[in-house]
This record gives sequence, structure tokens and C-alpha cells, in this order.
Amino acid sequence: MSKREYPDQPIVGVGAVVLKDGKVLLVKRGIAPSKGLWAIPGGSLKLGETLQEGAEREILEETGVVVKAGKPFYSFDFFERDDDGRIRFHYVVVDMMADYISGDVQGADDALEARWVSPEELNDLVVSKNTLNILESMRFIL
Repeated sequence: MSKREYPDQPIVGVGAVVLKDGKVLLVKRGIAPSKGLWAIPGGSLKLGETLQEGAEREILEETGVVVKAGKPFYSFDFFERDDDGRIRFHYVVVDMMADYISGDVQGADDALEARWVSPEELNDLVVSKNTLNILESMRFIL
């Protein structure tokens, strides 16, 4: 099993962009990397899972929401180095667009909080750079 911190190779991360009533589903991350920042919900892909299965599982675990994930929509590299310049985290993240199916939002697992966020509310939150890039690319925010 790959270790999250100081990995021997990149880890595949999966997430899903879920929209409902003009709002996007976000989580406040409870663990490193990006602890305390609001972000698209997601996590590590497990052996034997498709990208869609991994995204659907992670969204359910972190938010209590059931989604149906589509095809890959956005991908990016995430690196974080320590003070000595060693790579502490290295993820290749693939986000899917996903349709909301059911469930009431509540933060769980690695998420301190989870909620539906309007474009205007983003100004009051500390949001990860990659999440802002995703939301800009889909014109959720300008």
C-alpha cells in the first residue's frame, strides 16, 4: 500500500464536482495536504476501482451525498515539499463531473465540514488554489 506522506511514487487522487441549485459541493479538509482549506471532495483511488467508483465512494464518505460520476473533467498535479525540499505529498488528481442523486450534506471521514456553496459565498472561504482553478475553468466563478 502506498504511503501518503513521503511516497515512493505519485498517488492517484479522485474527486467530483457536484452542482445542485446553483451551488457546488465543497469540504473543509481535515488532514494534510491542504488541511483547513475548502476544496472539491475527494481522496485516493483504491486498487481495483475505476475513477468513477473512487469518486463516488469518496464523495459519500466525506459528505454523505450519493452521486453518479461521469467522465474525467479536470486533472492536475499536486506537489508539496517540506522545509528540506523533499517531496512530502505528490498526487495526480482526476476530477469528474457528477450528478447529485441523494443525501443530506454533512462532513465526515477526512472532512471537517461539508456544504453547498454559492459563487458569492466563495469570497468568505479560504479555498484551495486548485479548486478555484477548477471552478474558473467551468465558469462557476469568473
